[in-house]
Amino acid sequence: MSHQIPLGSSVPQVNCLDLWREKNDQLVRQAKVAQDLDLSLRRQQLAQDALEGLRGLLHSLQGLSASVLVLPLELTVICNFTTLKASLAQRFTEDQAQDIQWGLERVLETQKQLGPRLDRGFRGLWNSVLHASAVLPQLLPALHHLAGLQAALWLSTDHLGDLTLLLQTLNGSQSGASEDLLLLLKSWSPPAKESDDPLTLQDAQGLRNVLLTAFAYRQGLQELITGSLPRALSSFHEAASGLCPRPVLVQVYTALGTCLRKMGNPQRALLYLVAALKGGSICGPPLLEASRVYRQLGNTAAELESLELLVEALSIPPTSEVPHFLIEVELLLPQPDPASPLHCGTLSQVRHLLASRCLQMGRTEYAAEHYLDLLALLLDGSEPKLSPPPCSSGLCMPEIFLEAAAALIQTGRAQDALTVCEELLRRTSSLLPKMPLPWKNASKGTKESPHYPLWVSATYLLQGHAWVQLGVPKQAISEFSRCLELLFRVTPKDKEQGPASNCEQGCTSDETLQQLRAAALISRGLEWVASGQDTKALQDFLLSVQVCLGNGDASFHLLQTLRRLDRRDEATALWRRLEAQTKLLQENATWSLPLYLETCLSWIHPPDRETLLEEYRTFLLEPCDL
Repeated sequence: MSHQIPLGSSVPQVNCLDLWREKNDQLVRQAKVAQDLDLSLRRQQLAQDALEGLRGLLHSLQGLSASVLVLPLELTVICNFTTLKASLAQRFTEDQAQDIQWGLERVLETQKQLGPRLDRGFRGLWNSVLHASAVLPQLLPALHHLAGLQAALWLSTDHLGDLTLLLQTLNGSQSGASEDLLLLLKSWSPPAKESDDPLTLQDAQGLRNVLLTAFAYRQGLQELITGSLPRALSSFHEAASGLCPRPVLVQVYTALGTCLRKMGNPQRALLYLVAALKGGSICGPPLLEASRVYRQLGNTAAELESLELLVEALSIPPTSEVPHFLIEVELLLPQPDPASPLHCGTLSQVRHLLASRCLQMGRTEYAAEHYLDLLALLLDGSEPKLSPPPCSSGLCMPEIFLEAAAALIQTGRAQDALTVCEELLRRTSSLLPKMPLPWKNASKGTKESPHYPLWVSATYLLQGHAWVQLGVPKQAISEFSRCLELLFRVTPKDKEQGPASNCEQGCTSDETLQQLRAAALISRGLEWVASGQDTKALQDFLLSVQVCLGNGDASFHLLQTLRRLDRRDEATALWRRLEAQTKLLQENATWSLPLYLETCLSWIHPPDRETLLEEYRTFLLEPCDL
């Protein structure tokens, strides 16, 4: 067998070296042939066969004692094997780190430096190997190639400190040299390959270019997240100018669009987003970002059109480009993060965004249809449990039901709204506690969350408005009363419980609870007014002012009722307070509330407060002048 040939027999060893090199070159050519095939099964099989061939060749070479004569080929085989294995798996593994370590130890073995150096880990190994290469210049090309793979592995696993020290050593830098990774990567100049060197799947220069683009993009993302926008812009420009495959270029252009939008330059942002949409089949992130830009510009039609196109794009099964058998930029990028500004979300999340924006912008018919489509999508196949938020999809299912019902009422489809409300009650009523909230679980000694009562009470509130629209005031008043009975069992959230999730904040904040109570009281009061029962209406309006201090709607409805009941002194005192508090009321109107509640509050909002105040000025003050 070849690995049993005595090291002193130079001629057979040289002959075997030629055979091993020919085998390496043949396997590299096979992998490159596989890369060009369209048939995925045949392509994968040829690549897998090449990988196994490289594995066997590596075992043969490592069966020998380490030799300076053989090491350039052995290190090249390690590089080819690691490159092909990582590209097929689309990730780096611990096995590949061990292969790199074995190659480094083989170099030190030729210098009799192996023993004590192992305690220093990878960093110590690389320092020792690169110092040893000063007397072994024939190993430099292969060592730089191996260093490129080590750099790729460390970049993909965020070992940036180790990567910085490695590049400083490769560049011959001394202590105190620049720690700017981008500058170090630009300064790194791997030795050129000779024409008679063994074939490689990817050379050191190619790896360096990939590393430069990947790091520039990663750095830009981090700077974008932390708000360092000018630096992020520079990093993304650096990434775009390098070796940037089409899918990555789409991401870079989208990131540039996000950066420019945040910097207040939406027109330039659109130019990059158009380029991103032309650049490849990945159109989700640029479409979402385009909707944000149009929203900033106040172009509602274009914003909603972008979201509709995004829904269509996400409805089509994704097609991914076939990866090359190389270390590519995508392999070194971080995993998609839902918190990233470039994450476009799932189909259900985007449908919800589209539906909610339609509702907010007054396009109620479109909103209603989008909400019904969303509910069909979420409920298709299996009945989801309405577990405490956040839901796995990032959506709060009960609030989607409530928003859908509000949209249906807004568009005049009260009966459909009742159907949606009944479905939500069917799913939540069994979870409704039978005691005041928050309460303690006696067996566990823990506080239960009050979001279920708020969902159910909001459902009763919307059902009441649906019955108002259907002209059944008795049923409407009954639903408003059920809503209030439940709401007054809920106590404000204990502030010592710590921060809640986004969805839970929308469901359980003190402000939401107060506004829900006020909305139910005002809604019932308006029904009493409609039926001519001003005394009962007065009680509800007075209570609504007390439970939600600063609620301008409650105060204005109370003022109108006092006027009808001819309670002039009380009306005058309230009018004076309202005039003094107009500015404060406008500020309070900016509270962030769940969308279904904002919609409901719009139904009970007096049409024009300034006009009403002026009318009351005439009504209340003229008699005093007599």
